[in-house]
Amino acid sequence: MTSLRPITYEDVRWAPQGMRYASAALLKYGTYHPAVPANIAELVLELPPSVLAEAESASNEITRFDAELGGEIAPFAAVLLRSESAASSQIENLTASARAIAEAELPGGKAKRNAEMIVANTAAMQAAVALSGTVDADAILAMHRALMANEPRHTPGEFRTEPVWIGGGSTPIGATFVGPRRELVPGAIDDLIAFAQRADVPALPQIAVAHAQFETIHPFTDGNGRTGRALVQALLRNKGLTRQVTVPVSAGLLADTDAYFVALTTYRDGAAAPIVERFSQASILAIANGRQLVSDLRDIREAWNDVITARSDSAVWKVADLLARRPVVNAALLAQELGIESTNAHRYLNPLTEAGILVETTSGPRNRVWRSPEVLAALDAFAERAGRRG
Repeated sequence: MTSLRPITYEDVRWAPQGMRYASAALLKYGTYHPAVPANIAELVLELPPSVLAEAESASNEITRFDAELGGEIAPFAAVLLRSESAASSQIENLTASARAIAEAELPGGKAKRNAEMIVANTAAMQAAVALSGTVDADAILAMHRALMANEPRHTPGEFRTEPVWIGGGSTPIGATFVGPRRELVPGAIDDLIAFAQRADVPALPQIAVAHAQFETIHPFTDGNGRTGRALVQALLRNKGLTRQVTVPVSAGLLADTDAYFVALTTYRDGAAAPIVERFSQASILAIANGRQLVSDLRDIREAWNDVITARSDSAVWKVADLLARRPVVNAALLAQELGIESTNAHRYLNPLTEAGILVETTSGPRNRVWRSPEVLAALDAFAERAGRRG
């Protein structure tokens, strides 16, 4: 068993190859310094008692939050997963309104670029949860494949075969951080998985360290941060901290992204406490924000009961329930989610429009779309709170 050690660096000669580096401006030769991550499979995770106590308290809150929603899982599990996806994307400066994201998810819908990427991140989160029973290299590749499905140049679901770096411009020479050489990536991931599968490490500190190690390895040409935070969700489920819902940890990290990035850098220098602290604090913030969102959505849905006049056995009620997790709808979505024939969709959407619950977004007879302003406002409020410091 070993203590956490700082990463080391190699000296590697950079020589541009191929058309990608053919222009005179990019023909820069020299030495760059890719990282060599310390092995953590047998890491003895030494943390101050106060950091361990904070992590235990946060873990208990995560478990409690998951249990609170156990009886009404259907709408809130989907909403919280999508909220985590949006927050994780926002850490990468990919932002879109709740309406734009919901429109991008519609069957046959047209998506703006950022919204499309956030929807892809939702797919990665869904893959993470679905594969949480066995968190291994194949599961990580599946998360990345879902995330980057529309980005073939970033080889979805494959470890990189070229250098990656942060800062430094068009070459890794002088970069702030250069990921390990591609030859080291598979072995480093195996080492990470061995650590993550251990049962003798407190769960939340283990998850925080696994995430930081993943970001150090930087195994993909793009999407490392989002895949790494999807891995967090898989591990939360795998370790039993969550069983039914997604705790939007990224929404907590958004409150102070500078501290999050500093903690990742400090981890590379051999100190694990800061990233564990950030995860504990982010979890508490995320749960408070998630509780507020759930409360807002409950209040909205209950208020609709007073204005919906449909018969108790009408599918109008099912559509109202659907709106809590899919606040922008069209006929194709009702068919997909509820089995309602597309030609009959107006029979269930019109009463909700007349009650002021829905607003039709489109004006013509074709490709009609409706939205719930109240639910969208609640989702935007969640995102606004997530990005607010203090």
